[in-house]
Amino acid sequence: MKYYCNPINVPYRYQFNMDPRSHGKLQIDREAADPSMILFQGKYYIFASMNLSVWVSEDMVNWESYRLPDNLPLYDYAPDARVCGDYVYFCASKKGENCNYYRTKDIINGPYEEIPGTFDFWDPNLFFDEDGRVYFYWGCSNITSVWGVELDPVTMVPKTERIDLLSGNAYERGYERMGVDHCEFPKSEEEVEMMFQEFVKQNGIIVDQIPKQMIPQIRGMFTRRAFIEGAWMDKQNGKYYLQYACPGAEYNVYADGVYMSDSPLGPFELAKNNPFSYHPGGFMPGAGHGSTMWDKEGNLWHTSTMRISVNHQFERRVGIWPAGFDADGELFCNQNYGDWPRAVAEGYNDPWKEPDWYLLSYAKPVKCSSNEEGKGAEKTVDEDSQTWWRAKTAESGQWLEVDLEQVMDVRAVQINFADDDLPIASPGKIQGSVTQPRYIEERELCTRWKFEGSTDGIEYFTIEDKSEAVTDLPHDFIVRENGIQVRFLRLTILEIPYDVAPCISGVRVFGLGDGEKAEVPEFTAKRSEDRLDLLLTIEGKKDAIGYNILWGHEENKLYHSYQIYRDTEDVQAKKNHVIKKRIGALVKAQEYFVRVDSYNENGITKGQVVRL
Repeated sequence: MKYYCNPINVPYRYQFNMDPRSHGKLQIDREAADPSMILFQGKYYIFASMNLSVWVSEDMVNWESYRLPDNLPLYDYAPDARVCGDYVYFCASKKGENCNYYRTKDIINGPYEEIPGTFDFWDPNLFFDEDGRVYFYWGCSNITSVWGVELDPVTMVPKTERIDLLSGNAYERGYERMGVDHCEFPKSEEEVEMMFQEFVKQNGIIVDQIPKQMIPQIRGMFTRRAFIEGAWMDKQNGKYYLQYACPGAEYNVYADGVYMSDSPLGPFELAKNNPFSYHPGGFMPGAGHGSTMWDKEGNLWHTSTMRISVNHQFERRVGIWPAGFDADGELFCNQNYGDWPRAVAEGYNDPWKEPDWYLLSYAKPVKCSSNEEGKGAEKTVDEDSQTWWRAKTAESGQWLEVDLEQVMDVRAVQINFADDDLPIASPGKIQGSVTQPRYIEERELCTRWKFEGSTDGIEYFTIEDKSEAVTDLPHDFIVRENGIQVRFLRLTILEIPYDVAPCISGVRVFGLGDGEKAEVPEFTAKRSEDRLDLLLTIEGKKDAIGYNILWGHEENKLYHSYQIYRDTEDVQAKKNHVIKKRIGALVKAQEYFVRVDSYNENGITKGQVVRL
């Protein structure tokens, strides 16, 4: 069996951002987002924003990065790739300039034939229907809609006027609210006007001198309305599924929703299962702005953007999850334990298969060679990609060690490198768009380390040696499918990009415990008065590491989930503690069922389903 673990294990290129909002401060982070995943001539390809590259795989598990030709718009966001016959069509986003289309028969080597565009767009998606007609969808704004148009299949010139297809409504769809866990409603017109006037006053701007087309965009900054963006179209059994992202890429609740229609240009109706891609909890949350693809064996997969957003708003990664259409034609995506290892079988993959292995490292003791104040080794086992250990020096050989507290059956480890306010200048010229100027690192960098294990803390054996690696994989994944017996796990860091002090956000150890599973969880659940929130009280028990909250519009369709961990102090002290959790992702008009499962190192215990 082959396994992967989100975020996927690929090189994520460094971005040197000179964001206008940073007031002259250079912001450095890694980024890849907005993935378009396709199957072409027997191989899988992922095109992601700001990577200069395409990732290629033969098995959906092992990916290699290849540099794309320079004549493509590699500094433009949200690259779209779709297959039509012998060709792959490519385009990307730019405002204020006509965006061209490109096509090729050889993704890696090209050449790419350019087809001149006739209008500008953001977050594009081409769709080739079975009858030979071509449709195009685009839009990325909190003040305008997602649009659609039919294109001439040869010239790519619009044949119809653009049509408004869908827009946001945070008062009807809770998951379209901004903020952490959808905590914000849109501002009123009076509030927006007040904030707009304060903005122009503070910046000494004369309103009459602002270009008229810019005023709605400036006002849009203050609305706190969701961004409706990232369109992707699929067709199944004669139905058209228009997918879209919301509410904002920097939030843990970045998600993909879906509308359905009998026609590629609508009218569209909201599907019952929304948002269909949703991963707000766990180590690295986020599952928005993605694409959906059938693999060689007829399995459906969905890839989307995952969030870190510490060093820069758009510090992001890419995840892949199993998906499908149920017997009623509803599009779903399984993100239960969505950043734990997942098996990929040959042939049929059960999209609802439960994890083979469980997290062993949560809240375990950790020691290290050195650390900066406030960034101790315990940050590597708190299941939070926004916190990390940072060594006190950049000297090679800095290390940290996780103690599992007993010899355990370890099957996999994910090593997550982080970045922390890198004190370096941009290696190249800042370029790109006016709103997102940056330099993308073009050099191939290296990350080198050794990983060792021990049963007694005295004698160590090598688990993985990457001291001579020529790759730069910030989320490297080690698999030992047959298991190794080990208690102490030591990571020694030999070299990282730019020779700075190393940072690790997670040494995540997975395997099989030999104890008892957690008991069946006790909980109460109700809806808020506005019907947009699910309000839970869970009797947190000392034998559980955490809980997985599932809900859906039918008892046997609990397609949504939110994975939470108990507080590290409660886990370490083996203490019971009541947990209160608000989930703000409900659709006002929809009825729901909910279940809470408990989990620990030994497995998952399913709870009882209740109707809200």
